Amino acid sequence: MSHATGGFTLTVPQRTPAADIRRFLDQHLWWIEERRAERPVQPNVAPGTLLPVAGEELTLLRGRGRSARRVGDALEVPGEGAVFARRTLVWLREEARARMVARLDHHSARLGRPHRGLTLRDPRSRWGSCTAEGAIMLSWRLILAPAEVMDYVVAHEVAHLAEMNHSPAYWRVVEGLFPGYERPRDWLRANGASLHAWRF
Repeated sequence: MSHATGGFTLTVPQRTPAADIRRFLDQHLWWIEERRAERPVQPNVAPGTLLPVAGEELTLLRGRGRSARRVGDALEVPGEGAVFARRTLVWLREEARARMVARLDHHSARLGRPHRGLTLRDPRSRWGSCTAEGAIMLSWRLILAPAEVMDYVVAHEVAHLAEMNHSPAYWRVVEGLFPGYERPRDWLRANGASLHAWRF
């Protein structure tokens, strides 16, 4: 099941009779319905919505001007409908970049290994990556998680500047950068799908 779309993909050998495929689907319909029921509800991005940002909840309010701005525990966003959602996303990505660059620079300096910049994307299968050249990619959706979760993923990718693998030596580097990394890693495993439920 795709957490992004809620759709299912069935892969079958070539020349499988259509009747066999239909029979298989009929026999497993209960499983499909259970997975659909488990899918996080798609939150609405509109005035009044509580938006999670780095462990806080900001109330989305209609604002003025051309861009969103934080005012206390609220995010004031101008526009309606798709414009409101798009401007909320622009603000989230800018906030994510600012926070991630700060933590990236921090962990990289502690490790004594320079990185080659940050790219923000919206991948479905991973939260980040690090190339052999030191270029780091992170999912902007991590801004929707608690701050320590985002910080853990940044540290996880920075650790690859020293160890381009997931060996015991690599995890020792992660532990040195982010002691107690297991808790935010477990949070992400349990709740990561909820970050992809937000549509902008």
